[in-house]
Amino acid sequence: MRLDHSVIFFMMVQIGSKETNSSLSCRSLDFRSQENILRIATFVHNGKRHVGQVSADGLQVTPFALTEAQAHHGAQLLIDNLVAGQPLPALSGATLAVSSVKLESPLPVPRRNVWCVGRNYHAHAKELQASVFKDSNTDTKAWPIVFTKVPECVVGPTDDVVLPGAAVSDQIDYEAELAVIIGQGGKNISQADAMKHVFGYTVVNDVTARDVQMRHQQWDMGKSFDTFCPMGPWIVTADETDGRKTRVRCWVNGELRQDGPTENMIFDIPTLIETISRGITLYPGDIIATGTPAGVGMGLNPPRYIAKGDVIRVEIDGVGQIENRFV
Repeated sequence: MRLDHSVIFFMMVQIGSKETNSSLSCRSLDFRSQENILRIATFVHNGKRHVGQVSADGLQVTPFALTEAQAHHGAQLLIDNLVAGQPLPALSGATLAVSSVKLESPLPVPRRNVWCVGRNYHAHAKELQASVFKDSNTDTKAWPIVFTKVPECVVGPTDDVVLPGAAVSDQIDYEAELAVIIGQGGKNISQADAMKHVFGYTVVNDVTARDVQMRHQQWDMGKSFDTFCPMGPWIVTADETDGRKTRVRCWVNGELRQDGPTENMIFDIPTLIETISRGITLYPGDIIATGTPAGVGMGLNPPRYIAKGDVIRVEIDGVGQIENRFV
């Protein structure tokens, strides 16, 4: 659903120290004094990091008036300001061609680990049922599988991804995913209220060392190698795109490998937010990667893992695309 571009509504959640559920009151944020933000990008221009508003066609970006210190965490300050009902920084400086800047992850320094979900598309659950998921609950609809990636593994939408070498792992795999960016935080968020906590969406490749993932049973180590979380190209705000109704695709060297509508998720976005916020406070800027469709390299017969020089492109309708070379 697309709202009036002069106003975005955020539901403000009051969390008391003894509360077990989120209580909601509505506050509207009026953007009549400036263009409505649809895409927020973090980028480098002339050696400095900036945060800017991307044009609707994705071809131009206009920086916000931020100091270097304020831009250090990318879009985080803007998310915090919007959630707090504070005005956004003014747009400042010349509008630039996106092709003339280096896009970074919109949140290049996440405030904490990236939340991730495994086995969230039925076909993907089937393709890895004898390997990655062989020790998991056979009832795929019981509970989501949740793990994390360390924030230091996040890189930009066109950055190189560094293969660790065969001595560490030679089973590097790709996973195209839609990522949810949390706006208003909260704890014990209900499914009914969950979408009110979504700030927007971005694209992630949940790169994975399969042998390490399976060896340690708990997945974080096999998911958190340096550079193993390409992200971008920007954040698209939730009034512009509905992550529950989009399409996730992945190409390896131009060959389409993954293609799945998010309507096919086993656990939809509200269920994931409800699950992850059970007893755990979610904060503005938290990232939730929502799982990958079928077609990963390990699921092919024979398996086809990433090799040096491979180029992997992940695209999500209504959000954008990232493309990374593996070196």
